[in-house]
Amino acid sequence: MTLTLAVGRPTLADRIFTRRLATDVVLVAAGAAFVSLAAQLTIPMVPVPITGQTLAVLLVGASLGAVRGAISLALYAVLGIVGLPVFSEASHGLAIVGGPTGGYIIGFIFAAALTGWLAQREWDHRILKAIAAFGAGTLVTFAFGLPWLGFWLGANGFDNDLNAVLVSGLYPFIVGGVIKAVLAAGFIRLAWFGIHRSESKALNDED
Repeated sequence: MTLTLAVGRPTLADRIFTRRLATDVVLVAAGAAFVSLAAQLTIPMVPVPITGQTLAVLLVGASLGAVRGAISLALYAVLGIVGLPVFSEASHGLAIVGGPTGGYIIGFIFAAALTGWLAQREWDHRILKAIAAFGAGTLVTFAFGLPWLGFWLGANGFDNDLNAVLVSGLYPFIVGGVIKAVLAAGFIRLAWFGIHRSESKALNDED
């Protein structure tokens, strides 16, 4: 029996790499690194910036599956907490997780898990279902991010009624969230198309 972090049905990564623990560790680390790089693509806003993180989170979850995706984003959070400059604008430290964006960072873990779970059920094989899966992952991020943002606003003397929280943490990101979900679906479908085409070519060459 091969030891692996992968659980359940195969995902995109499993069609490229053989499931084994050493490979899983590399994939998890690569996923965290990818999100770290995407986090530096930032449009500064107060209190929550627009970044490339969400797009990267969706792609990592879909590619690695629920378990490895969640572990990858948990690793990302831990790396930032212990001092590596992996959060947006090269920020780091426990204060960031305790700040207005902390709920989003925690939400990334669950977003990757959900997106990965849906990918393991082949939602990423059809463009509309892929968009729906990535949209669901984005909503999970907000489900964690908005309550924490509301708490932070209130604790720091800002208005934290529902409208204030939505204005600060949701409305500016709706269009970007839709665009990221569509882009992620397109990237994943292209990747699957390339894999299927490569496999078909290999079979034809054998014949």
